[in-house]
Amino acid sequence: MMDKKEFKISKSVLKGKVKVSGAKNSALKLIAASLLTREPIHLYGFPSGLLDVKIHLEMIKKLGKEYRIHNDQVSIIENTDSPITQLKWEDRSIRNTLLILGTLVTRFGKGSVPMPGGCKLGDRKFDLHVMVLESMGAKVWEENECLCASVEGNLKGADIQLPIRSTGATENALLCGTLAEGRTTIWNPHIRPEVLDLIEMLNKMGASIEVQGQKCIVVNGVNELSGTQHTVIPDNMEAITWAIAATITRGDVEIENFPFEHLEVPMVFLRESGMKYYRNGSSMIVRGGIPYPVEISTGPYPGINSDMQPLFALYGANSKGNSKIVDLRFPGRYGYAEEFAKMGLNYSVEGDLLVIEGGKKLYGTEVIAVDLRAGISLLLAGLISEGTTTIKNAWMIERGYENLENKLKNLGVSNFKILKGEVVQEL
Repeated sequence: MMDKKEFKISKSVLKGKVKVSGAKNSALKLIAASLLTREPIHLYGFPSGLLDVKIHLEMIKKLGKEYRIHNDQVSIIENTDSPITQLKWEDRSIRNTLLILGTLVTRFGKGSVPMPGGCKLGDRKFDLHVMVLESMGAKVWEENECLCASVEGNLKGADIQLPIRSTGATENALLCGTLAEGRTTIWNPHIRPEVLDLIEMLNKMGASIEVQGQKCIVVNGVNELSGTQHTVIPDNMEAITWAIAATITRGDVEIENFPFEHLEVPMVFLRESGMKYYRNGSSMIVRGGIPYPVEISTGPYPGINSDMQPLFALYGANSKGNSKIVDLRFPGRYGYAEEFAKMGLNYSVEGDLLVIEGGKKLYGTEVIAVDLRAGISLLLAGLISEGTTTIKNAWMIERGYENLENKLKNLGVSNFKILKGEVVQEL
């Protein structure tokens, strides 16, 4: 059973090379975009080993698509002449079903998907997605634990005013606007690498999308979209994970396929907080740094996004002095600190502020991956802790880190085990 999976890891120093895979948060959106055309889509640098990606590919298979994977390439081909607009899915859901709904409605005029899943990060409603669809003329309702939508004729272009810079709502407005009648203007969009990657592929497919900085995105609807070839951007979350892991273990790691242009602000914070890194072409070498305390506030791109703050918290825990973190986007996202406390971390939460007392020795114990990024942070904590760390609910980590066991092995980690039920796989 998936929820029985555990990871075991103990102290180790990372040394060697690791290549960053394609971005999970980009690949999922590109898969959704493939539903907008009946022509083939070919994606390269594709992270086919990720759990969330596997689920999404199986979802579009239920909607009449066929996919073929070869190494880091995937081809998505439509294999039905009759539109399938109801996603019947009984397994774990993912939040990307909201984008599937948008693509179904804009292409076929109706759709039905399971309620979204994913990590529980505070108050993550889907009201903005509903607002996008309703602004463009659709009717949206809940029925039998599904979210449903339909429109008479086609979606209509509209002015969409986003009250916050929401990545998902921006993406859904883009997908819906591509085949809508007329012009859609998305005001206050969240312009971040994954959104720009989606726009690039949609324009290759024949969409008409213009980004006007952080002010707005203008989408002129077209009659149909074609197939295309596209390379997925590198995963910035994986890249920064390996950089932090190298520093806290006092390691020496070359991170290949490093997305420098997508991590400028976070890397400035880390450089000023003791990380030593060097650029070597498309690789980054992390060597010889010592963590200092950090004080950060998460925010929209190009700032430090909310996903990164558990990693920054661990970085601060490995320094001498107090670190402070504010996450105003998902203020309930400090649950991982309680898991760190089981390993010896002292912390306090003061309103929306997380205060971490650094410099304390950590000890391996049994902890729970409460979400994807908390899980990988606990795994990294195991690399600097005395004794063995057991991470329960470890499947969460596999949602966003591809070939993790092999990458750890290539970095010199020989004491990593995957336990699934009574079966133990030694790496």
